[in-house]
Amino acid sequence: MARPKKRPHYDPDKIMKNLLDAVSESYEETGELKQTAAEFDMSPLKIRKLLITSGTYSNEISKVVNDLRAAGKSIVEIQELTGLKKSSVNGYLPYTKSVYKSEDLSMNAERINTYRSRQQAVRNLMEGMNEHALWEAVVAFQKYTFHTVTGLPFTYELKKGRNGDYNRELIIDRRRGSKTIVWSSVMRAFEKAVELRGEVVLRPKALGDIRGVSYIYPMLYRFGVIEVPEEAAEKMGIKRPLPNKA
Repeated sequence: MARPKKRPHYDPDKIMKNLLDAVSESYEETGELKQTAAEFDMSPLKIRKLLITSGTYSNEISKVVNDLRAAGKSIVEIQELTGLKKSSVNGYLPYTKSVYKSEDLSMNAERINTYRSRQQAVRNLMEGMNEHALWEAVVAFQKYTFHTVTGLPFTYELKKGRNGDYNRELIIDRRRGSKTIVWSSVMRAFEKAVELRGEVVLRPKALGDIRGVSYIYPMLYRFGVIEVPEEAAEKMGIKRPLPNKA
């Protein structure tokens, strides 16, 4: 009889601390709730509550709500005084305890690991601007939500062969179905981007007449390979985090 698989042991308090640290680090780099939410695949409201818990974020409303709470006011009393709904009041208050559900702990641990691995991949690419480092970044950013310069959201995954290894083809998942981008197209755009280092790449076509370049462009920007106009960055929803030094 097969033994049941043991669930990994998670330390709730440690995971909460690591999550708070990672979310705060991301927000301090970008200054954007929405982008930090994208980094961790969480809602902006949850990100805000985590940042309030860590002391990284506050605004006029959150200060009022937390001052009232510190003065001993109940949630109902704060609602009456501020006119906020109960959910809104709770959203401006810090977490008072760690999450203990196994599935939530597992998901948060995975979020932290994914964020850290992506940051490391970007650092590695900046240190060694080569195909191997680019490939590692592309692997790390699977399922990350990008936006084209027209605002179209998309994610991608890499095809796998029968042996389970990744093939060098990106399956782009977008609103209007999916498409495939071959690795040679990514490399052509990357090589042109390296040539243009230090310059602002005004539009995707500046990287070449390459199939799928409208999707490669935001990827290369997020990876730190190219600089783009501020307007393009806003449409892509990215204030690119600068990789921390190890």
